[in-house]
Amino acid sequence: MHFLDQAKIYIRSGTGGPGAVSFRREKYIEYGGPDGGNGGKGGDIIFEAVEGLNTLIDFRYAQHFKAARGEGGAGKNRTGAGAPDLVIPVPVGTQIIADDEEGTLLADFIEPGQRQVLLRGGDGGRGNLSYKTSTNRAPRQHGTGWPGAEMWVWLRLKLIADVGLVGLPNAGKSTFINQVTNTKAKVGDYPFTTTKPQLGVVLHKHREFVLADIPGLIEGAAEGAGIGDRFLGHIERCRVLIHLVDATQDDPVKAWKIVKGELKAYGAGLEDKPQILVLNKGDLLGQELMQDIAKQFARRKAGKPFIISGATGEGVEDLLDAIIPLVGKDATPMSEEAPAEEAPKPWSPI
Repeated sequence: MHFLDQAKIYIRSGTGGPGAVSFRREKYIEYGGPDGGNGGKGGDIIFEAVEGLNTLIDFRYAQHFKAARGEGGAGKNRTGAGAPDLVIPVPVGTQIIADDEEGTLLADFIEPGQRQVLLRGGDGGRGNLSYKTSTNRAPRQHGTGWPGAEMWVWLRLKLIADVGLVGLPNAGKSTFINQVTNTKAKVGDYPFTTTKPQLGVVLHKHREFVLADIPGLIEGAAEGAGIGDRFLGHIERCRVLIHLVDATQDDPVKAWKIVKGELKAYGAGLEDKPQILVLNKGDLLGQELMQDIAKQFARRKAGKPFIISGATGEGVEDLLDAIIPLVGKDATPMSEEAPAEEAPKPWSPI
């Protein structure tokens, strides 16, 4: 399945049904009169967040969504049937943004089952019975039905994850997510191996959290360099960021500063999120050299980094132990079973 995180669509709610022009004609009734009923209401446009979707690819092939029109009224004061609402399913994490200069946020779906009526259908037109007055006993006018609303909107998907992976290209993010999850992310010895966000579920000591990997950032990404900062929106909702640094490059500290600067330039609170600094590819340099690199970060008040190897798994357990408390999922481990209830003792007078 292809990944698509933004799409532009046209939506239009249904027009109300027309009112009826009708006069009563019944045997043995001397006087007739108007009896045209009102039209039915047009269908609403409703968006609903559903589970099981993680891409907007369906909206590449269907961009126009129009709700049905209400039924027309009829004689004997019969009101036309209202049109069914048009429910559009979207992935959890989808934002609906107006296609205007301000980019107004219209809806933000962060929970499964969340629904919102974006456009209300038009009301039905009045039948000629509703126009009857003491001076106008046989009206022939009627309402044609109120028109529905229409607009173009942007759908933007921001994945829901607990932890986000950031770093320069070839920092080893894909290797790391493959190590700790069942994700089969592509790994290659060239920049921008990851071209779309990846999601994986980490199971660690009977606890779990969702990990998101985004394409690597380069200097100037906030201005559109490389893939740009488009995918940074997918980690806006993360509680924690893992800043992965390739320790084998010429200047690891500079690499750390570049990504840190891009997070600040992007804004949206990414710079203020809790960050865990991780030095990757420790198996290629050895423990002594990795400790020297870690001291360079400490001198720049970057904190003590974790030293790991995404390829061999060395140091990964300690890193996951540090992440669990930060994501707020300290559920009771599944291995701790509730004590079995004691069988009731037989009654005894003693």
